[in-house]
Amino acid sequence: MPKTKLRVFFFLVPAAVMLISWGKFGHEHINRATVMALPMPIQTFYYNHIDYITQESNEPDIRKYTMSDTAEYPRHFIHLEALGNLDTVPKSPAAALKQYDRKFFIRHGMLPWAIEDMMAKLTDAFKRKHKTDILFLSADLAHYIGDAYMPLHVSINHNGTLTNAKGAHSLFESQLPEVFGETYNYNVGSKVKYVTDVQAETWRILLASLKSADTLLRVDRDLMKNLPQDKIYVLDAAGNIKTNEYNEPIHTYGYCKLYHDGLKGMVERQLRAAIATSASFWYTAWVNAGKPDLSDIDKKELTTRNAPSLAQERALYKKGKLFGLKADKEF
Repeated sequence: MPKTKLRVFFFLVPAAVMLISWGKFGHEHINRATVMALPMPIQTFYYNHIDYITQESNEPDIRKYTMSDTAEYPRHFIHLEALGNLDTVPKSPAAALKQYDRKFFIRHGMLPWAIEDMMAKLTDAFKRKHKTDILFLSADLAHYIGDAYMPLHVSINHNGTLTNAKGAHSLFESQLPEVFGETYNYNVGSKVKYVTDVQAETWRILLASLKSADTLLRVDRDLMKNLPQDKIYVLDAAGNIKTNEYNEPIHTYGYCKLYHDGLKGMVERQLRAAIATSASFWYTAWVNAGKPDLSDIDKKELTTRNAPSLAQERALYKKGKLFGLKADKEF
């Protein structure tokens, strides 16, 4: 695809919807666990920069909101229902450009095509052995993959507004992980693998997430039918619903517990799947680049100094836990 067209495709004005993504807790856990899930020899390289990868996990959201980067908004979501017959939807960025106009992407998102574009860039960065690009692109790619596993990021009913499920988006992807995430098992075991068809795998993930969107909205809707407002939302002294920094309602612990139980592990499953896929995509990009030797990118002293910490974090990861990440619970 000509470079000029790529710029048009990936630098668009903001979408009208507000998409919070997995939140700070979720994305940091996905990115850090992705490093720990990697096979050798590339894990050693990534571990040398695990703090950067962890902190950078939220950079796409910072660009989207704090910096008002107009390119970011459509990259985080896709309204699959708006695409019609998915069998005929163009799967590559080049083909999508031919079929849809700019306004369509602004309104309905470009998440799958952003993931494929990012994979191509990461593969090229590996070929060039360009450390800064490898790390930056890896962190961003894991963020977008995480978004693909957030069910409401693939549905036009992105915040439950079409079914009167106020705050469903923030509840599922931010509040539930922050409240219960420390109990999750982040060790994805042997699920990291080479992906033979990145494009097909990306669309498989999106379609599976769309099915989960229907489930999580139904569970939320059914619970709300039988509970008074003060059992669902945190209220202030005047009886008004308290909101977070994104003006999304804050749910009570009791409601979070009922909802979390009703989802039967969905939040943890989606986070774990995002970790396994992110590690698989990073690994696949490295393999497709010819398996370049990354041992000489960093100074040997850095790798030697980090070896004891890597061993400790591996032991912690085997138990399903991650080092240094805490939830910011809000009620």
